[in-house]
Amino acid sequence: MKVLIDTCVIVDFLQDRKPFSDKAREILLFAAADAFSGFITAKSATDIYYLTRRCTHSDKESRSKLNRLLTVIGMLDSTADDVFRALSSDISDFEDAVMIESATRSGVDCIVTRNIKDYGKSAVPVYTPEQFSDMLKKQMQ
Repeated sequence: MKVLIDTCVIVDFLQDRKPFSDKAREILLFAAADAFSGFITAKSATDIYYLTRRCTHSDKESRSKLNRLLTVIGMLDSTADDVFRALSSDISDFEDAVMIESATRSGVDCIVTRNIKDYGKSAVPVYTPEQFSDMLKKQMQ
């Protein structure tokens, strides 16, 4: 299963943002155990670096965290076509619209995000971290 993980879930894990970090950690552990193939977008990578550096105040530490993350999950590109499709989509949050277009083009099976409301019109199924974790646990039984 190919899964796009939203930036907020990754940042929850990296910054240990309670109460969200526990499910984020669980999802990344599932990815590390090859229960699914996890991805972020290349744009998310820059956002994750930026948000991590704001907390760590260290370029070296932020790069190291991102590098370690990318040993567990992969990256998907966002293209110019994704951006143009997002501009004309019904999704009100532009960044989320780009993510949905990138996910659609890349053939992901679902998106995992805490921000379900902005993904309401997504053609790709969207799950909260809790929903996705529960789904994986049921599949593994």
